[in-house]
This record gives sequence, structure tokens and C-alpha cells, in this order.
Amino acid sequence: MFARLRTEKGFGLIELLLSMVMLNIGILAVVAGFSSGALALKRASETSSASVLADKQMELYRALLYANIALDASAVATAQGNAVYTSDTAYNSSQVTVTCGTPSDPECSATRTVTGPDNRSYRVDTYIVVDKINVSGLPVGRNVKRVTVVVRRSSDLRTLARVSSIFDQSTG
Repeated sequence: MFARLRTEKGFGLIELLLSMVMLNIGILAVVAGFSSGALALKRASETSSASVLADKQMELYRALLYANIALDASAVATAQGNAVYTSDTAYNSSQVTVTCGTPSDPECSATRTVTGPDNRSYRVDTYIVVDKINVSGLPVGRNVKRVTVVVRRSSDLRTLARVSSIFDQSTG
């Protein structure tokens, strides 16, 4: 009986089984790492594209004279019926509005859907409100226009980018 216990018959099979389990654990860890890396790259791509779209929208307002920085009244009225638009922290019921010649112009539109550089669909919401701001060098309580651009993923309306800028009357 004692000699039978000293034999190593079957140990090769057990060693092979243990080595295969350890190898599978290692391979699964590497696959999980690649999967999470791909997800992180997708999120970074969306955020980067949303930032580009937000900057592009803000540049439209930087090119305008102060008096022309406003949204189309009909576009704002339509957007005010949208809960996502009105629930944003930048929303104020007294948006700066005018009557645009072409309400579909990007600088007149309160909300619009665009295709980003990555060929994904994004929703660009714009808010323009008049604020009184106290900044050194400016008269106390001088009116400024605060433009906020929010870019959301079209599929689930998750906010990906937010850009805000203040325009003073002295800009033109």
C-alpha cells in the first residue's frame, strides 16, 4: 500500500489541468483589459467630438456683433417644450431672442442635431441669457450676454461637453 502511494501516476494530468486553468485566467484578464480599453477609447472619442462641436458653435457667436447674439424666438419656443432643454442649469425662461431671417441657421437655433467628426449624432443646445456681472475694469452691474453651449449624445441625451462664454457690449 505504501509503495502504491509513492507512485506518481496521474500527477501529469493534474498538473496539466492546473496549468490550463491558470493560463485561461491570464488570457481572460488580458481580454478584459482590451475590452475596457476599447470602451475608454469610445468614450474619449465621443467627448472629444462633443468638445469640437461645442467650440464650433461658440465660434459662431464670437464672430457676431454683440447686438446680434441671440436665438430665434420660434426656435426657443419650440425648445421650451422639451424637458431636456428646460431642465438644464443654463436654462432661463428669459432667453435673448430675435427674429432671424433663417431660423435654421446654427447661430439662431436653440437646439439642433448634428453629425460629429466621428459620424455619430449629437444634440447641440444653446442658451443665451442677459446677466449683470461685476468684473474688474467693467462698470458695476453692466449687462453681458452669457452664452452656454451643451452637447449631448443623441441616443440617451447624456451631457458630453459644456462651454460657456460671456460677451460684453464693448465687443461690438
